[in-house]
Amino acid sequence: MSTQENINYNRIAEAIEYINTYFKEQPDLDEVAAHVHVSPFHFQRLFTDWAGVSPKKFLQYISVKHARQVLKNNGSTLMDAAFETGLSGTGRLHDLFIKIEGMTPGEYKNGGENIAINYSYAESPFGNILVASTGKGICHMAFAEDEQAALTLLKSQFPNAQLRQMTDLIQQNALYIFKHDWSKLSHIKLHLKGTNFQLKVWEALLKIPAGQLSTYGNVAAIIDKPKASRAVGTAIGSNPVAFLIPCHRVIQSTGLTGGYMWGSTRKTAIIGWEAARTLQEN
Repeated sequence: MSTQENINYNRIAEAIEYINTYFKEQPDLDEVAAHVHVSPFHFQRLFTDWAGVSPKKFLQYISVKHARQVLKNNGSTLMDAAFETGLSGTGRLHDLFIKIEGMTPGEYKNGGENIAINYSYAESPFGNILVASTGKGICHMAFAEDEQAALTLLKSQFPNAQLRQMTDLIQQNALYIFKHDWSKLSHIKLHLKGTNFQLKVWEALLKIPAGQLSTYGNVAAIIDKPKASRAVGTAIGSNPVAFLIPCHRVIQSTGLTGGYMWGSTRKTAIIGWEAARTLQEN
């Protein structure tokens, strides 16, 4: 990510965090713009370029009130709405084409020995990311404000794998998800290291449509483990593939957004960005 793009995202993230803190006071454009030290005119244009909608419209999607409305007013049962697989807009398309292939027990046990992994850094609307792939699919994706720290994390996940910094077609295809250029997407596969329980949880997350939210309890119910909300939360917190496996769409039953491995502000930004995109597409 270029220096200017990084500055812009940081400004947007700071604005979102401010709105999260003071949403009950419904801060106006001038107040939020002043907080991030830009003119209202420039902030309006910067925010609209990033989110595709005005700051005022975006506010509707990142407040706790919006999260509660999504949970209560999905039109049918929450589970039906949150885990539907039919299309009502291109924003939900990726729920149908991303598939998980788990690593073999041997690969899982030996830390990826004899597996070749390509990795590269790329830009996203939410900051720099590291994306890694095997010959079978994406195995890791993480937001990478510190590239070296992100690489260290990847190595810790696959301590015995052969890592090579290289961009490949599997990575490029997966990254189109951020651009919503659906015409260039083919079937995306994920090649993941995880327990059977973790794989089931991550597969359930793929069924939550873009622009929609669910809860830890509902994810537990969908995998037939209704009393395992805490274990589900742990598995979600171990998600190795940011954004593609949409753990950001799971919030607390109270309507609060809850934690996120890559920061609660980024989680809120993604929720709002997806909601705005889904509104435009539908």
